[in-house]
Amino acid sequence: MHRRSELYLAAIAVVAVLIAVQGGGEHVQSKAPATTWEGLVGDVHPEVSTGQRVIVVLKAPSVAQHLEKVGFATESAERTWTTQALAAQQEVLALLAAHGLGVRPDFNYARVLDGFSASLDPRAVALLQRDPEIQGIYPVRAAFPTTLSTTAVTGEVANAGISLPGFDGRGVTIALLDTGVDASQPYLRGRVAPGIDIVDPAGHADAEPSPQDPAAREQHGTELAGLLVGAGGPDGLHGVAPAASVLPIRVAGWQPDAAGRDVVYARSDQLIAGLDRAGDPNGDGDTHDAARVAVSGVTDPYAGFADGPEALAVAGARALDTLVVVPAGNDGVAGPSFGSLAGPAGAPAALTVAAGNSHAPAASVRVVMRRGLQVEFDGELPLLGTATPHRHAELAVGAAGAKAKLFDGQGLSLVAGRAALVPAGDDPDAAALAAVHAGAAAVLLYGRRLPAGPLTVSTALDVPVVGVPAGAAQELLAAQKRGSSVGVSLGPARAAKSSGSGLASFSSRGLAFDGRLKPDLTAPGVGLATSEPGQAEGGAPQFAVVNGTSAAAAAVGGAAALLAQARPALDAEALGSLLAGYAHPFGATSLTAQGAGELDLGASLAGELAAAPTSLGFGRWSGPRWRSTQTLVVHNVSTRRLRVSVEVAAGSESESLQFKVTPTHALLAAGAELRVTVTARATSPPPKAELATGVVEVEPDGSEVLRVPWAIDFSHAPATLLPKVKLRQTAFKPSDTNPAVLDVQAGSVAQASGVQIEPVARLDILLYDARGNFIGLLAREQDLLPGSYSFGITGRGPGGGVLHPGAYELRLAAWSTLPGRPSRALVRFQIE
Repeated sequence: MHRRSELYLAAIAVVAVLIAVQGGGEHVQSKAPATTWEGLVGDVHPEVSTGQRVIVVLKAPSVAQHLEKVGFATESAERTWTTQALAAQQEVLALLAAHGLGVRPDFNYARVLDGFSASLDPRAVALLQRDPEIQGIYPVRAAFPTTLSTTAVTGEVANAGISLPGFDGRGVTIALLDTGVDASQPYLRGRVAPGIDIVDPAGHADAEPSPQDPAAREQHGTELAGLLVGAGGPDGLHGVAPAASVLPIRVAGWQPDAAGRDVVYARSDQLIAGLDRAGDPNGDGDTHDAARVAVSGVTDPYAGFADGPEALAVAGARALDTLVVVPAGNDGVAGPSFGSLAGPAGAPAALTVAAGNSHAPAASVRVVMRRGLQVEFDGELPLLGTATPHRHAELAVGAAGAKAKLFDGQGLSLVAGRAALVPAGDDPDAAALAAVHAGAAAVLLYGRRLPAGPLTVSTALDVPVVGVPAGAAQELLAAQKRGSSVGVSLGPARAAKSSGSGLASFSSRGLAFDGRLKPDLTAPGVGLATSEPGQAEGGAPQFAVVNGTSAAAAAVGGAAALLAQARPALDAEALGSLLAGYAHPFGATSLTAQGAGELDLGASLAGELAAAPTSLGFGRWSGPRWRSTQTLVVHNVSTRRLRVSVEVAAGSESESLQFKVTPTHALLAAGAELRVTVTARATSPPPKAELATGVVEVEPDGSEVLRVPWAIDFSHAPATLLPKVKLRQTAFKPSDTNPAVLDVQAGSVAQASGVQIEPVARLDILLYDARGNFIGLLAREQDLLPGSYSFGITGRGPGGGVLHPGAYELRLAAWSTLPGRPSRALVRFQIE
């Protein structure tokens, strides 16, 4: 009990942890560009506050961790492990209650990880940070459905074009972690199981109506369910696995935003709760009924962490034999290393999917958007219509505003001869056409439903139409409202590149924050027809066309169901490896954008080898003596003995690299495994590249090559992860109610060819006396996205006692997500 008392006293040394800004839906007030946490193709997320919610991960093993050790367990053993995991949490909660800090968890996790989420005040956080039974405490983030646009079906319909003759997914359950699903939609009827509602435990995982507008229903879950298991649609439309069963797990839905309005989103603790139930659908503590495949339709923008609670939960689900398929995110060009990858897409155990675009490519133009002399956007964007400018044009912006007002009270056009800045709304085609009829010389569309491909009325548009980033559009609208001049430059059209498979411009790029190459593969994600909730006019089923990496993830989830039916002996790890490892590369698209390439389900079906992991990250180059070794476990999943060779293929930027593979050849019996070590060395960086990528090729005699992509980061680490640290009061009296405020700018954001993010894996605030003697840890934060953070310093020490008058130091240490020395900062203060 003596240790427990010390922990309690330590809890009041830092009275407040005020997380001012984070990524993933919360408004960023840092000095980073305005588009930092917004979709670069137009997906603007509402401002969401998660309050003081955190996820507490215990060191006690979950059911998944027990299974990883023993390989197989009885139903009774798994129920016992579940009980033990929950009991470990109760001990932690009892500790808090014993010190007057009663906590009621929002969610308890026992299957995929051992932990809970709850709103904890700073005293409870500090208490648990010193408890040896706690593995980590992580912030709860907001996550959003990953579809960019939805338009009504007009004309011919198209599905993902993925099939496996003779297989339809029968007998396979796919857990869909998304909004609610309209199971009454005839396109889905009979293939949607009774669901689990995480957002509203009293609910039934239906597509719920908006509390403010009953006519507006949650759409995303129904759309992804149609891509997975739809059947009997117009013109023979069907999902990838039409005979599989979807288990809806409603992790996203109508919830209050920061202003109190109900909007559709999820929280990371809700997503983890969904994964926990996907591993135990009936909730009895026995995971033998775990879903074979789980598809997440929501992501946490830019949060590509590889070791946080979401990543741990994905790994736990895979240990329960559930393959978790996740979208890469919809935030477009980034890099050259860390960039726009969303969470949990950075999880090593996740099968992360980028969005491909097989439609004919559009011509593009260079667009420069300005307010006064300030450039808000400068980049190449695809044309959405058939009109192509042949010369440079400078245009004033006639902003239609949020209400799309094109004419004034006298009936005069507000956009005639100008570039009309128009919200896409629910019908981008109609919005563009209305602006053209009002005399606009060009149309700039922005908003959540920005089309990812050409407009269906493009032939009726005789002026250039482009979709522009919503962040820049909003800056121009605000500047114009203040009376500033706003304008746009349009360059001459550039011819479309070669047709065929390619990457959608909105698809997020890797790496994951541990340096691992992500995404894993690419699947169709543009222009896919699917179901929507409710009925169209006349009572017919409602259909729509969707775009986004969540649509691509659903396509791969359906493919996984087909492969699981065709090869039922494969475990989740092998399923993911076959889907990623036998994908086919396309075009000149980088591996950090397309992963191993485009899904080839036929090749996956015939694949004889599986490998873990599905990609490798050698980390960041650190100097002439740098070297890094990674291990690849190759598994013979065929029924014959295989003679296998292993070699490293490197791109042109990797000529200065040397690789050593051990062994290079082996004979593998059916079902056997081979551990391969790959060591990379480089005495100097490539001359004109900040990232080197390639593949490890594992080739069995007479069969297809298995490809495992790899990456080495040659970019320069930021000079510091603590660019600004300031204590607002350097001399103060101890106070629990009026603490001194420590402002910390943590992490780094750069923007050149795309967003380049450097997060902070861990931030420690340590207390020393004036002589440099260590007193103790005041606060620890984990998995911080770049932003401004504030901490209240009460004048108490780590033991909770009031500090004696005199001089002290706060020493801060911030670690990168890659190995290396921490950034440090020092602040001196005086206790009066």
